[in-house]
Amino acid sequence: MKVFQIAKELGVTSKEVLAKLHDMGVEAKNQVAVVDDEMLAVLRGEALPPPKPDVGGRKSDVGRPKTESGKKQSEAVKDAPVPSPKAKAKAREKAKEAQPAAAPAAMPAPAPAPEPVSGSQPQAEIVDGNVLRLRGPIIVKSLAELLDIKPNVIIAELMKMNILAAINQSIDVNIIRKIAEKHGFTVQVEKRGPRPSIENKLAERVEDDDQPEDMMPRSPVVTFLGHVDHGKTSLLDQVRNAKVAAGESGGITQHIGAYTVELSGKKITFLDTPGHAAFTAMRARGANLTDIAVIIIAADDGIMPQTREAIKHVQAAGVAMMVAINKIDMVTADVQRVMQQLQGEGLTPEEWGGELICCPVSAETGEGIDHLLEMILLQADVLELKANPTRRAEGFVIEAQLEPGMGPTANVLIKRGTLSVGDIILCGQYCGKVRALINDHGAKIKSAGSSTPVRCLGLPGVPGAGDHFQVYANQKAAQSLATEEAARLRHENLYTPVKTSLDSLFDQIEEGEKMELKVVLKADTQGSVEAIATSLEDIDSDKVVLNIILSGTGNVTDNDVMLASASSAIIIAFHVGKETGVDSTAKHEGVEIRLHQVIYELIDEVRDAMTGLLKPLMQEDVRGRAEVRKVFVVGRRHKVAGCLVVQGNIRPSYRARVKRGDEVLSEGRIESLKHFQDEVAEVREAQECGIRLEKSMDFEEGDVLEFYELTEIAQTL
Repeated sequence: MKVFQIAKELGVTSKEVLAKLHDMGVEAKNQVAVVDDEMLAVLRGEALPPPKPDVGGRKSDVGRPKTESGKKQSEAVKDAPVPSPKAKAKAREKAKEAQPAAAPAAMPAPAPAPEPVSGSQPQAEIVDGNVLRLRGPIIVKSLAELLDIKPNVIIAELMKMNILAAINQSIDVNIIRKIAEKHGFTVQVEKRGPRPSIENKLAERVEDDDQPEDMMPRSPVVTFLGHVDHGKTSLLDQVRNAKVAAGESGGITQHIGAYTVELSGKKITFLDTPGHAAFTAMRARGANLTDIAVIIIAADDGIMPQTREAIKHVQAAGVAMMVAINKIDMVTADVQRVMQQLQGEGLTPEEWGGELICCPVSAETGEGIDHLLEMILLQADVLELKANPTRRAEGFVIEAQLEPGMGPTANVLIKRGTLSVGDIILCGQYCGKVRALINDHGAKIKSAGSSTPVRCLGLPGVPGAGDHFQVYANQKAAQSLATEEAARLRHENLYTPVKTSLDSLFDQIEEGEKMELKVVLKADTQGSVEAIATSLEDIDSDKVVLNIILSGTGNVTDNDVMLASASSAIIIAFHVGKETGVDSTAKHEGVEIRLHQVIYELIDEVRDAMTGLLKPLMQEDVRGRAEVRKVFVVGRRHKVAGCLVVQGNIRPSYRARVKRGDEVLSEGRIESLKHFQDEVAEVREAQECGIRLEKSMDFEEGDVLEFYELTEIAQTL
């Protein structure tokens, strides 16, 4: 027989058979090597009868291996192991010793197979005398040894279960449990831990926990926001021309939505965004790119409606704020008036004892630019911005496009870690390998660190602005996550859930949480805005905090919807309409807009809805008590309590609890209430009655039945 056939017969692995042969002095090359009858007898632990001669007087070739071309054994066994003379003599001695215990030749009984090495069979053991501990299925022979019974007994029991199994065949754990219980054993299966999914592997990465010693200072990321024509673009150009292009000899500054300037050896990254609309749209998608927001205010115009809106956006984002008072070179410039207006908005300038840094600048002449940059660096030092440069990179997409000759390109800002060429990057629903990195000067670089804007090439598609990107070591895992994200986005396109509505708010209130209702309020006049805001703030509640994040006049705009989406707010409008395209934006972002014509209806709707959807409190009122004097068994399962009412009254609508002393045994409802033989609607004090309770409620003589009603009490704000 060949080695693998012997291994299959004995229920062991081929490696174990080869190792055994090696110990016996037989050099077997592989699992298809042929073992002669003497070695086979030793392996089986028995003496086999000599092979019968055929008609021609030669030994039979039956059962001997032949080659594929049908050659005789003499040619096929060239690779067979050749035992040494000492090994043959040793084998004969072992065969003679085993011959008396051998089974009849007609039905040889295999001897116990060698114990499997670790890992060949799932481990099993007996603990505490009669507890069989398993890690998985085991073979019939191993089970018989553990239970100390003969294998044929187990095989017979399996046949009764219509299961035909050989001695070396494995049995399912459930079958093992049934057989073991018959023989007085209890089976315990050791549960294996959950198979680690890709998400779990990625979530358990050690590098996600940055160590304090690895954290290094990083550059601040700054965004300019403000009213139209207040000089935001001119100020950005002045900073770029003074601090970026000056050091370039004929170089072309490449616009990638962000650029980096350097002052006193420290760098500042500026985001060149179109304004607070894009700022809020990116924040609504979770891209908190900005560390410091600079509000640009013209010294001649002062605070304008869009300025207030920008301030609200920055406050809602929780970003550090500074103010740059531009156009101080104008004749009509009045810096003090701007500071007074800021004071009126609740923002006290630093010169007046507040915390808001105000920097007078001129985008036309460049005056105050260096002071502004120094204040930005000072604010960054206060924020203590740090990142780990040694970890794999993470960040957000500033903007992305499909460029001729380059394919999909993504302008990204690295928040932490280092992005290098060749990294596997996952960005939204796209996964690819970084082919090239281009900095804001248009030069190709090999790697980029934290707070650095770069143009990345290598993604198979164009991601969305604000999408999060991350570098992974395993491309297969990253590709799997990209596929899941693509499926999720397809599902979201079919259905956009509402981010915040009054109904969802009240669901959270019912869970016992104190919620904050954020509102964007729009009305036709400033007087209406103030009146509605005052009325809403007068709604006194310990369970809901009302926060008006933006109030203004005019129709509901896309900017209002984006702010509400980013802040999880609802929009309440009074005597105004919606601009074109607002409905589709609100539907896409999942923002609820409520239009009203009567101010009292608006206030009452909010108050009534908040009150009506609060979960009512349940109050318990005890109505009566009765003593169990006798217990009657009706039918097979039902028990009836013969009772005497000692206090109050009893009605079938009441709920009941069984008390034994001070201990409450069970609670439930009354199924039947009788006075003598009649069903009654009420039993009063000092009367006897028969009571049948729910099946789950058990009672005995001497127990006390207490009857009560539950009353709902509406909550108040």
